[in-house]
Amino acid sequence: MLMILQILSLLVNVIVMLVIVQFIISLLVMFNVVSMQNPAVSAIYSSFDMILAPLLNPIRKMMPDTGAIDLSPLVLIIGLQVLMIVIGNLAVY
Repeated sequence: MLMILQILSLLVNVIVMLVIVQFIISLLVMFNVVSMQNPAVSAIYSSFDMILAPLLNPIRKMMPDTGAIDLSPLVLIIGLQVLMIVIGNLAVY
């Protein structure tokens, strides 16, 4: 059971890191530090978007429209952390 918990924890940590990196890239694009015309930036961002879209799109559909601010990555990170706490506590018993 501990091994499964550790693997799940690793996957959650990878997803959280991907969300953070995608957020940073989107901020850099928004403030014109990097351009989506750059093939490397475009490839990295689209790759992260393909990985994270199945997780973020259902959250985006449930959340109210907040304009330019997308809070779905924050909700995903908090939800994953809550899930890990619940699973960790269930593994103790």
